[in-house]
Amino acid sequence: MKQVTSLFFCISNMTLALLLCACDAKTSSETATASAPAQAAESVYSVGTDASYAPFEYLNNKHEVQGFDVDVLTAVAAKEGLKLRFVNTPWEGIFVSLAQGDRDILASAITITDERKQSVDFSDPYFEARQLIAIPAGEKGIRNFHDLKSRRVAVQSGTTGDEVVQKLKGRTSPDIKRFESMPLALKELESGGVDAVVGDNGVVTNYVENNPGSGIAMIEDAGSFAPEYYGFAVHKGNAVLLAKLNAGLAAIRADGRYEAIYRKYFGGAR
Repeated sequence: MKQVTSLFFCISNMTLALLLCACDAKTSSETATASAPAQAAESVYSVGTDASYAPFEYLNNKHEVQGFDVDVLTAVAAKEGLKLRFVNTPWEGIFVSLAQGDRDILASAITITDERKQSVDFSDPYFEARQLIAIPAGEKGIRNFHDLKSRRVAVQSGTTGDEVVQKLKGRTSPDIKRFESMPLALKELESGGVDAVVGDNGVVTNYVENNPGSGIAMIEDAGSFAPEYYGFAVHKGNAVLLAKLNAGLAAIRADGRYEAIYRKYFGGAR
């Protein structure tokens, strides 16, 4: 009886050990499975973009963000093995979203300025732009930027267009009308609510070309507007991500991919 009892306890102990091993293995497997999505999520960079700035960023019929900036950054990411998730983010809060960590990259036709460099780090420039003046077709009294001194001017709030008009008219001038997006500013011009709009040439030109009945004409004033350069923004001090963006930009310029994207949206060569 003693031998049988011993054998019984031996078998019981072995069974318990096997069950414990099985449970440990299952727990480890479940832990690995549970942590896998989290690890994958961490490798996806959230990109903030104000999708109301065609052709640089806008929503298609499926409410997906697309545009020149999207294509350029996607090509850069492909070169560097980065995964991206584009998130439509209102311009007014776009820099706050980066500072708070809600976004990892900003790609929204952002002009590189000394003031912005104080709070974010910029990639190498990927696009050159200038300010453009939009006026009603047939308007004879506005020939250059300085003619806007006594006129009602619409801008997109917080943009470089807003900044240059402030320098001309004063920050608190009642003749500056600010809007959340450039299309809204241009609609105000169409309705006669303002005499002119100042904004980036790529966006104004795109709007006029796609709205032939708008009755809007455009004025270039190279003497008043210095060239501006767009860059992708990352959190201040994120040198690793910044290096990847710059390496990817250099790569797509070298292999012709950047030029192909440029022609897709703007037609001619740079």
